[in-house]
Formats: sequence, structure tokens, C-alpha cells
Amino acid sequence: MKISELSRRSGVSIPTIKYYLRDGLLPPGRATAANQADYGEEHLRRLRLVRTLVGVRRLPVGAVKEILGAITEQDGDLHQIFGIVTDARPVTQQQKQARERERQEAGEETGGVTDARELVAAMGWEVHSGTAALRSLGEVLDALSDMDSGIDWRSLLPYARLADRISELDVQQMNGVSGVLELAERAVLVSVLLEPALLAMRRLAQEDKSARLFGGGPEEEGEEE
Repeated sequence: MKISELSRRSGVSIPTIKYYLRDGLLPPGRATAANQADYGEEHLRRLRLVRTLVGVRRLPVGAVKEILGAITEQDGDLHQIFGIVTDARPVTQQQKQARERERQEAGEETGGVTDARELVAAMGWEVHSGTAALRSLGEVLDALSDMDSGIDWRSLLPYARLADRISELDVQQMNGVSGVLELAERAVLVSVLLEPALLAMRRLAQEDKSARLFGGGPEEEGEEE
């Protein structure tokens, strides 16, 4: 396909595609003339992946370039690709070393992170010791403790069991997918694009349960007092 069709099918402007080509995020197309080239489905898939990581996940172009490089080094290892996309483990050795330095500079981990590890152990989850999600959960648990909320990691176990079921559905979305870029694209779909849908459905369910429990159904547009 010509660059114009690549732009149309991907939703990315031609100037942006040319920028990605110059910066190495997209490999060159097959030259057909002095200033023309043909592009294939791999270019389209890679471009959609870049668009999602940059436009939806708001990653800088340099970080996306590192992610794509790390993904292509995995030789189809789905678990590693999924981990890279979801930030379950460092993308590069340099990032791993940087995170280790951050942990050392911070000293002992917070009580929230320790509690997060307790929850993970109670669920029997096998996760990377440096995964960002542990720190995120730890920050929440620290905040709950500071508020004297009475909610600790044990209180979150029912939520963890629901999350465990959701994760099974997530991983099932990866079945039948082959090809490094297709695997990465599917991982982005599951880990990035579906999260807003899950949050929206939770809000809808909360509104429904609140109305049922506390009364006062949804206000209909145009309903008279």
C-alpha cells in the first residue's frame, strides 16, 4: 500500500508517519521509485501500536521506541511481551538498574508495599518483585492507613478475587494470536484500551446498586417535579 493508504487505514497523518520513519519507529517500506515506497500489513500493525502507546497511554516517542525494541527481542515470548506492555517488568536493563537505585535511595519499602506483597502471597500470584503495580497498590494501602479507613489488605481480598477472574478473561483474549506485533497489539488492547471500559462499567454498576440500596432511581430527562 502507498503511504496515503497507510495513513487512511491507520488514522495517522502522513507527516507523522514520515516522522516515525525518520525516527526509526517504523521500518522503511519497499522502495518503488526515488521518492515512493510500498508498505505492508506489518507497517500498519506497528503504526497502530505506536499510535496507541503514544496517543492513549501518553508515552513519549523515545519510550515507545524502547518498548518496540524490547518487544522484537522477545522472539514471540507472549509472557514477556505482555509484561513489557503492561509494565509488569522493566523494559530495559537500564530501566531495571534505575528502579533498583530508586528503591535503594528510598530505603526500606513502605508498610503499604509490604502489605501489598502479603495480598499477593495470599492470592498465590506469581509476579515480578519489581512490578510497578506492587508500588501502586502499596501507595493506596498507605493512603488508606493514613485516613484510618479501617481498610487493609485483607479487606481487599474480595476485590483481588474479582480482579483474578478479570485477569483470566484478559489472558484468554490473547489465545490464537501469533506474530510479535500482533501479540503486542493484542496486549495493548487488553491492558490499555479495555481499562476505561472496565472503569465505566464499574461506575454504571455502582450507580445501579446505589439506586437500589438507597432509593431514588435515575432521573428521566424531561420528568416533571
